[in-house]
Amino acid sequence: MSSATEVAAGKRTRIESVDILRGVVMVLMALDHVRDFLGVPVSPTNLVTTTVPLFFTRWITHFCAPVFFLLTGTGAYLSLSRKTKRELSHFLWTRGVWLIFLEVVPERCLGLQFNFDYRVTLLLILWGLGWAMIALAAFVYLPDWAVTTVGVVMICGHNLFDSVRSTNPFFILLHAQGTILTIRQHIVFVAYPLIPWIGVTAVGYGLGRIYGWPADRRRKFLLRLGIALSAAFVVLRAINTYGDPNRWSVQKSAGMTVVSFLNTTKQPPSLLFLLMTLGPAMLALWALNGRSPQLLRPVLTIGRVPLFYYLLHIPLIHLIAVIVCYARYGHISWMFQSPDMSNIPISTPPGWGLSLPGVYLVWGIVVVILYPLCRWFAGVKQRRSDAWLSYL
Repeated sequence: MSSATEVAAGKRTRIESVDILRGVVMVLMALDHVRDFLGVPVSPTNLVTTTVPLFFTRWITHFCAPVFFLLTGTGAYLSLSRKTKRELSHFLWTRGVWLIFLEVVPERCLGLQFNFDYRVTLLLILWGLGWAMIALAAFVYLPDWAVTTVGVVMICGHNLFDSVRSTNPFFILLHAQGTILTIRQHIVFVAYPLIPWIGVTAVGYGLGRIYGWPADRRRKFLLRLGIALSAAFVVLRAINTYGDPNRWSVQKSAGMTVVSFLNTTKQPPSLLFLLMTLGPAMLALWALNGRSPQLLRPVLTIGRVPLFYYLLHIPLIHLIAVIVCYARYGHISWMFQSPDMSNIPISTPPGWGLSLPGVYLVWGIVVVILYPLCRWFAGVKQRRSDAWLSYL
């Protein structure tokens, strides 16, 4: 059975393996944000303070952003089955602008921080994704091979600038996390530098081409690509020379040495970070190609409405944090304060934080609450073809 399933006569064809993988990373994304809001405020990637379980709780969520950007590009290519390139370009830049607006206004105020003071404005995933779509709006007029080549060059070459230290806002926007604007007590911080994320989206666009191939050829390609990318990560990381600004080293235990080896840089996403995450993603697409396990049907539903899920899950998690804070302290003012970069997304009260089992429990509750809402909205999108639905 082909992995392409007709949703309804005359409507779009969806690739179930793509939707399932997208749904998996959306579910994992909620785990990371539950840890941000409700976990003990300790860096999970700091080798001095982390533990192996805490690190891997963070590490598994590293797959979320690269896979989501990649599949955004893939989805754009697949939409050419029902859009001209001009129509696709228009959709990409308008949706990109919409995502940037969502990041800066409702998601920042009503989701992440629950305040309107704009003391700290973080430019996060929707910001990066918006600009990646705007860039792809221009790239679609190029040949497919050229778009893919541009993406590969961006991914492989941007670490050449790791040694550059600059406070230039333009450089920070493109390559390095940092503050681009400070006005009195207000700062704007770029958390998602654009070059590598645009590169991932462009490569994803090129990947979409393989879904026009025969199934056997596609599966062989995905398997070989997944093995090649994963092997490249192991080899380059072992050499410890290029591909990530942070080197790994032998630690006091075997477990922590593995942590050091896997502790690659997410922002900006290094070449090694992307090899580490996109290699297994290709293997997942290979394993899922032509298959839709019953166990994964719920995440398939979530994967069909990813933005809807995203816009709901952060305010829900924040609301749960407010409830937990009130139950424990009798006050909730901390949950509405984010005055500086050390207090994001909330100001944590003394002794704040659930244990890891508590974090996982809340994560499960969040996904269970959101699933029926996603199922309802997926049904709405299936039954109707209103243009505005494509922006959610």
